Amino acid sequence: MAGFTSGDEAPARPGSVLFVCAMNAIRSPMAEHLTRSLYGNRIYARSAGVNAGGDPDAFAVSVMAERGIDISGHMPQTLDELADGFFDLIVTLSPEAHHRALQLGRAQAVEVEYWPSMDPSTVAGKREQVLDAYRQTRDRLEERIRKRFG
Repeated sequence: MAGFTSGDEAPARPGSVLFVCAMNAIRSPMAEHLTRSLYGNRIYARSAGVNAGGDPDAFAVSVMAERGIDISGHMPQTLDELADGFFDLIVTLSPEAHHRALQLGRAQAVEVEYWPSMDPSTVAGKREQVLDAYRQTRDRLEERIRKRFG
């Protein structure tokens, strides 16, 4: 499999990664900006959604700001709107994103990984309960990014 080393070693760090979720409003922008924050220019990171998203999600902006990362200017985009179409790795964060990425993978040589991630916007409750769901998603994405990219 492309990008993997022999034996039990971790996969090679990609030079470019695209994170994809449903609407490019919460999970994929979190992952994109966490990757940029952690790896700088060592990994070219972008994000997109399967469907068109709206304005930046206020809860996502808030929990990322807790880490000193400003995503308030993030403008959601779809896969079809991407200026760059070639990545070493596509990481999908939702089932519909994974299905779409596999279709893209047939047309170009790209590795696709599925990282099932909870959509925190589905959590109901008081503000702090909702923020906790967003923090949990952020923290799990960061943990996965660190583990995968070294």
